[in-house]
Amino acid sequence: MSIQYFGLHSITGSLVVLDHVENAHFDEMARIVLADGTERTGRVAMLEGDKAVLQVFEGTHGLSLTNTRTQFTGRPMEIPLSGDLLGRVFTGAGRPADGLGEVVSEKYGDINGQPLNPVSRQYPRNFIQTGISSIDCLMTLIRGQKLPIFSGTGLSHNKLAVQIVQQAKLAQDTGAEFAVVFAAMGIQNDVADFFRRSFAESGVLQNVVMFLNLANDPIVERIITPRCALTAAEYLAYEKHMHILVVMTDMTAYAEALREFSSSKGEIPGRKGFPGYLYSDLASLYERAGIIEGTEGSVTQLPILTMPNDDITHPVPDLTGYITEGQIVLDRGLEQSGVYPPISVLPSLSRLMKDGIGEGYTRADHAAVANQLFASYAQVQDARALASVIGEEELSALDRQYLEFGKWFEKLFLSQRFDENRSIGQTLDLGWALLSLLPKSALDRVDDQVLSEYYRPEAGRALIEKERGSNG
Repeated sequence: MSIQYFGLHSITGSLVVLDHVENAHFDEMARIVLADGTERTGRVAMLEGDKAVLQVFEGTHGLSLTNTRTQFTGRPMEIPLSGDLLGRVFTGAGRPADGLGEVVSEKYGDINGQPLNPVSRQYPRNFIQTGISSIDCLMTLIRGQKLPIFSGTGLSHNKLAVQIVQQAKLAQDTGAEFAVVFAAMGIQNDVADFFRRSFAESGVLQNVVMFLNLANDPIVERIITPRCALTAAEYLAYEKHMHILVVMTDMTAYAEALREFSSSKGEIPGRKGFPGYLYSDLASLYERAGIIEGTEGSVTQLPILTMPNDDITHPVPDLTGYITEGQIVLDRGLEQSGVYPPISVLPSLSRLMKDGIGEGYTRADHAAVANQLFASYAQVQDARALASVIGEEELSALDRQYLEFGKWFEKLFLSQRFDENRSIGQTLDLGWALLSLLPKSALDRVDDQVLSEYYRPEAGRALIEKERGSNG
């Protein structure tokens, strides 16, 4: 028999405090009944002796200190899980938002996930093809990896997220099923409509589970949105044996909601006002990616976060970089010059890339062309810096060739249409055609055997002539 508590000790923002509470547990759910009989949902956020602090999902407006009844459920927050999740749109709290009614559940899952023995983790191998050359070739997304996208306010990360969701697929036709779980936090209504419309019109919505938390939704909901999404992903991966890509945007909005909530609890702030446990909180989300031995599915994460003032040392990208296995950095300068997607190659990397590419995964020459493109593009930046000092006409012939290579690399390799889906073979062939614009002696990151097979100056010249002809 459960106990009902009458009245509240205090109300602060979205938090209520109860006195003389017995046997409550952290993250436990509670039913809050108002004087008029309407119900709201609460979640235990803090326990201090016999006091319990609850987050109220629907807000505290209209709550009474004397006439409110609270009943603890004895269970953490759970969402219904079944194969019917695919094709559905939910609020950030996991409630249906598409008018199709409740999900017929096979089970309920705790949104906090289950403890995972690190020994049972399987090392990620094989890649997920996004159809975007710069990612697939230079910072390859490996199945089971967590690879964040560092963006800035106003950059085209939402557009990039949509393109990845629409084009992502398993590298090989293994017969395994693939799906996407998409979680958006703190977004405006027009952005939410853009996501829903884009997925519906492209036909991928039936293979996507969407969780949308709007900017005017409670911050409590924003904090649980990624947990609901990851719970759905884990269920589809480990019980339905699917390979799941989880795209979460914007993790900075999540962290700011966490900061606001921490402040309302009176906790001592850390860097820039964020709670001292921000690292462990982000880790509790990011570490839910991976592959478990003995299961056929996998969870791959692609979190997107905006860097305030484009500051990569801001606490959110800084801590994210410590936890994840690389990063994809978007560049404002490339965006302003018309390059889409504006991915900055040199500060971007995928630490697990080396074990998921090459023969048997992509193509035997993948590592060679990626290494050489990185090295050659670094030389482009040096040549541009030198040209800005002494003038382009004073550069050596090789440096001028690097400038020419850099121009076409950004125009043809980095830049591609929103609806352009390149296979890994097309991407690697394009990389070799561009490298063939440089003298053979400058390609020092490739062994002679690979170079003799793929170095074709005529292919580079033909590519440029074709591009000039299409623009002329």
